[in-house]
Amino acid sequence: MSKDKQGVVEAITNRDVDFARWYTDVVKKAGLIEYSAVKGCMMILPYGYAIWEQIKSELDRQLKATGHENVYFPMFIPESLLQKEKDHVEGFAPEVAWVTHGGENELAERLCIRPTSEVLFCEYFANAIQSHRDLPKKYNQWCSVVRWEKTTRPFLRTTEFLWQEGHTAHATAEEAKQEALDVLEIYADIFENLLAMPVLKGRKTDKEKFAGAKETYTLEALMHDGQALQSGTTHNFGDGFAKAFGIQYTNKENKLEHVHQSSWGVTTRMIGGLIMTHGDDNGLIIPPRIAPIQLVIIPVAMQKEGVLDKANELKNRLSDNFRVKLDDSDRSPGWKYAEYEMKGIPLRLEIGPKDIEANQAVLVRRDNREKTIISLDNLEQEVAQALEGLQKALYQSALQNRENRTSQVSTVDELKNALDQKPGFIKAMWCGDVACENAVKEQATATSRLIPFAQEQLSKTCLVCGKPATDMVVWGRAY
Repeated sequence: MSKDKQGVVEAITNRDVDFARWYTDVVKKAGLIEYSAVKGCMMILPYGYAIWEQIKSELDRQLKATGHENVYFPMFIPESLLQKEKDHVEGFAPEVAWVTHGGENELAERLCIRPTSEVLFCEYFANAIQSHRDLPKKYNQWCSVVRWEKTTRPFLRTTEFLWQEGHTAHATAEEAKQEALDVLEIYADIFENLLAMPVLKGRKTDKEKFAGAKETYTLEALMHDGQALQSGTTHNFGDGFAKAFGIQYTNKENKLEHVHQSSWGVTTRMIGGLIMTHGDDNGLIIPPRIAPIQLVIIPVAMQKEGVLDKANELKNRLSDNFRVKLDDSDRSPGWKYAEYEMKGIPLRLEIGPKDIEANQAVLVRRDNREKTIISLDNLEQEVAQALEGLQKALYQSALQNRENRTSQVSTVDELKNALDQKPGFIKAMWCGDVACENAVKEQATATSRLIPFAQEQLSKTCLVCGKPATDMVVWGRAY
């Protein structure tokens, strides 16, 4: 439930009736975004941006703790620079936005608005790296990128979106690969421990890997409706970009070698994943560890003497340890309950005259709407316990959904039937041939999501051709 422009409480679409419409309702009515005049671009409003800031803050902390430094590079890329890495430019060509004029004058060379910044970092590395003493370079930048998408949806796929992109250079192939794997673990920690979203970890097939990468590693999450969401990727470039851009260094034996590189990134798509994983028919549910507001205090009958004073006292007391909001507006308590349920605030604390008299308050959890009468003497402990319980419950619920929607099959027909009956993750063996991968996409409208690091020997033959299998692959239909 939420308010419309006239302040009237209104319902949102049932998520099991029309998941896509439910998602749009929640994104808009929870006040996360507003649509802009440019198709596919969104205005991220204060509450939506506050969620991104929470994610950004913790990820930034972890990256800096592992030796990464923040930088900022230009948004414009000369066409000639973009053309230096053939596979890379071909992979992004359909989505590139071009600047052709500066004011009234046509530019001598088109400028690409960055869809990603590999070539800019390569240009810099080629000049900045001379010796083994200059390595490693471990850079990260927070910025926006532009990809001209045909079909857009807020947070999940937009023309412009916010992200961080890491770019590193190393002396050896082993270091570059380990960097990509290490950052993948940082991403997994953010998803699982902050966003309460269980993820599968693994490697993309060659067909699905990043353009120009030697290997792409991925995190895949499953949404409430059984659709997969690619949630974060890291890329081991090997020395391919280094050879294209002439990035060399003298080793300890004074011999020239090419560097080995990685890149990696996560985006505001994380917010879309959070919504689709945890939301319900009353709106958002934000995991406590990432929630901009962990607890909202609602004074009941606040016109009565002492109620607002007590509410302010509790806010000041709790603000030392938690992110707290006091709603002392003249809206009715019922309106406020619906509003903060829509916004997904983890806990609600209700305090009225009778509660004050009894030295108690009513604590309400957002996920199960369970009400608990708590003593004000134990307020901090009760709030901390409720927040932790809610965080764990959200993770377990998402994990249970994934387990319930995970199947294993031995043929393409079985895979298609499984997805038609119950969308989710499908495990099946594969021979490694891209023709068989394409056949799954054509016959079952499913893609390979990842080759899990944790392999299982389900059978000895490929689900398509029946030849000896090399890998167990997780397949699915995805956003």
